[in-house]
Amino acid sequence: METSYLFVHFTGESPVGEQVYFAISRDGAHFRDLNGGNPVLRSEIGERGVRDPFILRSRIDGKFYIIATDLRIANGKGWGVAQNEGSRNIVIWRSDDLIAWSEPWMFDTALEGAGCVWAPEAAYDESRDAYLVFWASKMLMENGHRKQKIYRAYTRDFVSFTEPVLYIEKGDDVIDTTIVHENGVFYRFSKDETTKRIIMDCGRDLIGEFTEIHSDALASLPGVEGPIAFLRHDGKWCLMVDQFAKGKGYLPLLTDDISSGRFTVMDGGDYDLGRSIKRHGSILPITAEEYDRLDRALA
Repeated sequence: METSYLFVHFTGESPVGEQVYFAISRDGAHFRDLNGGNPVLRSEIGERGVRDPFILRSRIDGKFYIIATDLRIANGKGWGVAQNEGSRNIVIWRSDDLIAWSEPWMFDTALEGAGCVWAPEAAYDESRDAYLVFWASKMLMENGHRKQKIYRAYTRDFVSFTEPVLYIEKGDDVIDTTIVHENGVFYRFSKDETTKRIIMDCGRDLIGEFTEIHSDALASLPGVEGPIAFLRHDGKWCLMVDQFAKGKGYLPLLTDDISSGRFTVMDGGDYDLGRSIKRHGSILPITAEEYDRLDRALA
């Protein structure tokens, strides 16, 4: 039974901040940094840095995968270059036990007109027995401007992928999509890059029609990105948003009913995310045995 949690994240644009860090928790609210607060995984391929790591436990082969943005702002390239002339690759690691990880490899999306490939995530599509991998790309438009959209591809092994196609396009630029599933419904959370707020929608088919869910709580939270959503073992859904505009890291919100769009911001005294400021990452429910194994190996 998965009663503990692994938080995989990066820490910012410091010399070693754009790598993969781990933190663990027994309750999903109080986290402790592992490996002495140092990176657990480092990318020496592509741009030699990664952001936005997403971890999953594959329902196909039982292995763990981390997929991440191939990007290192700390090398001085700047955000303009990163968006318009950045890497089109996704960096990938695989593990059997969360401790020993493969050497990283890259999926080249080869998406024509893409200025970047950011914040890749994946959701299992039971109807197709494959993982839908999705990410943001700033695409060159016919008018010469660029627009952030979400693209997708399917995979079963994170080595071979279908040809990328458009997944989400809004009136405004959209990035940082995450997807969770409950009772036959998929819930998507994305960042509106114009308003700098999180928007929410739902649908019964991962690549079908989705309907917007209005949320007063999310509408009242500007300057956030990198949404994370996970179901705690107490039955509550936790939605976490990265307060990038204030440089404060993640803010957790709770709900008893994810379909309602009603979220309550947790009181600061009710959670502790560890010593480091955690930037756009993901949280994986793990077993108590997996928690103990990580604690022993990376304390």
